[in-house]
Amino acid sequence: MVPQGRFDIEAGATAGNLYPAPGGKVYTLPNLALRWGLPENWELVWLPPNFQYQSLDGAAGSPAATARGFGPTTIGIKHVLGYSEHWQWTAEALTTLPSGDGTFGSHGAGGALNAIVGYGDGPLGLSLMIGATSQTEPTAAGGQRFQSFNPDLVVTWAASSRVQLFGEVYAQSHAGHLQGWGTNADGGLQYLVTPDLVVDVEEGVRLQGRLGGFSNYTGVGLGLMF
Repeated sequence: MVPQGRFDIEAGATAGNLYPAPGGKVYTLPNLALRWGLPENWELVWLPPNFQYQSLDGAAGSPAATARGFGPTTIGIKHVLGYSEHWQWTAEALTTLPSGDGTFGSHGAGGALNAIVGYGDGPLGLSLMIGATSQTEPTAAGGQRFQSFNPDLVVTWAASSRVQLFGEVYAQSHAGHLQGWGTNADGGLQYLVTPDLVVDVEEGVRLQGRLGGFSNYTGVGLGLMF
């Protein structure tokens, strides 16, 4: 959680390969997440739209097909319900606005409710999130609404006072309208440059299904608190 009166900004860029299209590429940026610390362990969240660029190999003698555009805007609020020496319980509610363009945006309003349990003991950290969402596909994909159950497990290990390793496995019971389970994993390294600046690198892979539309990606990012 962001402390009261402070502001956290996270940004990054990813480059990956599309699934199941051979030779397909996908790039996203700036992957912004903006968070404000409020009184009484509340936090305000704003996820501005991302820009996405995709390219597909064309048929023999034909140019590659490309698509580009902006995703939707999401706003929300997060609250620490309770904590102890090793545990923390948090709830989060998010609203996705009918926004973005017809290719990558959200045709209608969406929502998410997440329950998060965190455990920390020395260098080890564990976080389990259980969420439920109702969202719509982009207009170009039909704009259909679908609901999903979303588990997410994150493990962190502080290798030193500045270096932390992390791994994550996350899934959705519906990766899209008329789609079943999708599961992905990612992992990487975070480096604390200063007490208020962290940079990271990560690699993500598809495990099954079509969640996110990629087979793998590489990402770099930073987080700044002030």
